[in-house]
Amino acid sequence: MRNLVFYILLLSLSACKDDYKRSADVSTVFIEPIVKDSLLSVRAIDYDKEYIYYGSSDHFGKRGLNKQFKINITELELDNSKAHYKNVLTYNDKPLHFRAIKAINGNLFAISIANPTRLYKLHLKSNKPKLVYEEINEKAFYDSIDFWNDKEGIAIGDPTDDCISIIITRDGGESWTKLLCKDLPKAKEGEAAFAASDTNICIVGDHTWVATGGKTSRVLYSPDKGNTWEVYSTPIIQGKETTGMYSIDFYDEDNGFAIGGDYTKSNDTLANKIRTKDGGKTWEIVANGKGPGYRSCVQYIPNRGGEELVAIGFKGIDYSNDSGNSWKHLSDEGFYTIRFLNDSIAYAAGRGQISKLIFR
Repeated sequence: MRNLVFYILLLSLSACKDDYKRSADVSTVFIEPIVKDSLLSVRAIDYDKEYIYYGSSDHFGKRGLNKQFKINITELELDNSKAHYKNVLTYNDKPLHFRAIKAINGNLFAISIANPTRLYKLHLKSNKPKLVYEEINEKAFYDSIDFWNDKEGIAIGDPTDDCISIIITRDGGESWTKLLCKDLPKAKEGEAAFAASDTNICIVGDHTWVATGGKTSRVLYSPDKGNTWEVYSTPIIQGKETTGMYSIDFYDEDNGFAIGGDYTKSNDTLANKIRTKDGGKTWEIVANGKGPGYRSCVQYIPNRGGEELVAIGFKGIDYSNDSGNSWKHLSDEGFYTIRFLNDSIAYAAGRGQISKLIFR
């Protein structure tokens, strides 16, 4: 009898496992707004257990995920709302525009685009940002930031000389050093990067991939946290200032995906989705001539074996369950960037909103 019960239990577990596999494919997405503000234009988000952090067109800020109970002694009122803090930083009385942020080790890093580039470090329990890097150059335009660990991080931007701009910290973000062009692959004419979703950089362990775009769209690769670099060509659409990779993601050291296109021809689906299985050395076009068209961000869904992807842009949300070979359009709701919390929940942001996405 004991063996019979054990056998039945195994059959039940096996059936449940098979049912889970069959039901794991995403068929719909539910969108729950967290912040609605017509003045927002968010292309960079991050999160922890308490807050969503974001960069917008005139500030960077954080929005509480949980209600906070406060007593306003002056007004003798009770407040049980979600905290929302904004950091408006200016240069020559004009607000700086932030499209790249990273929350790590109790600190938030936010880097502004254009000239002057300013990188701030803000302790997550503070409201006083500290300037840790400044670059004054008419060509300066920074696109993305990420960290390998608590001490070492990287930010990338358009060329100011004859290479992609790369700055690196090795002391937890207290100081940053710009790499010399002699130590980097030379940029080609019209090669730059897009500050579209803060996903030009992808890090897996010590491995780093940087996606460029424009008239030339390639992948810069470092196996050792930015100490040495090489460059790989890609077959993605390129040749114009508005073409190329807008976003790159890797599931592991070998399997990666990049998406983009031409945002001025957002419905075009030719050569705008590429995949690698050898760490970025070689790439192949997938779903050629099929949806989605231009998208500004792509991310692997965590813990799904590198087979499931979500791509978003101002034309909507799309999902693939076969490593990008085919896609299903889930929503026309437009966003610029997305980050997954787990295998079914993500935070996304775009024009006028930051939202929670639930994939079912």
